[in-house]
Parts: sequence; C-alpha cells; structure tokens
Amino acid sequence: MESLEAAKQLVVGATGLAKDALHVHVGLLVFFAAALLLRWPLARGRPWAAALLAALAGEIWDQATLVTTGAALNPAPSWHDIWNTMLWPTIISILARSTSVFARR
Repeated sequence: MESLEAAKQLVVGATGLAKDALHVHVGLLVFFAAALLLRWPLARGRPWAAALLAALAGEIWDQATLVTTGAALNPAPSWHDIWNTMLWPTIISILARSTSVFARR
C-alpha cells in the first residue's frame, strides 16, 4: 500500500502540483479517456461513472492505508477529494445532456 503513496508523492514532486490539483486533473483524465477510448458519449453517464469509480477506488485505498498503519479512519478528507475529483466531470456531463455544445455531429 505504501507503493501507491510513494507514487503519489513522486507525481506531486515531479509536477509541482498540489494534491487537490492532481485530483482535478486525474478526474478529468479518466473522464475524457473513458469517453475517447471506449467511445462513450459524454452525455450517457458512463465516462462520469468511470471517473467516480477511479475516485472511490483511490479513496478506499487511502482509507485502507490508514488502517494498515494503525491510524484512525478519517472520511472527511476522502469526501473532499471525491468532491474535488468529480466537480468538473459532473458539470461537463450535465452540460452534455442539456446542451448541444458536446453533441456529435
């Protein structure tokens, strides 16, 4: 489990970005990658679900790491991270459903 935390620290150090910023970028990356690679329309909800699944998996991993190190579970930072990760995929999904801006032509 320490390997994921080490990888996170490596990315933070290499990019110079804060963890909050990385959550936004990873959420968008998973959202758009799922749409492009799997040819899922943004309005269908599947790319959003892929981003949510990635966010939840990361936070479950973080909580499991706390348990293995003997620390108390602390869900508040996880909820913050999920909110931070899912904000823009949620907004883009809503826009894709309610406007023609993202419609295929």
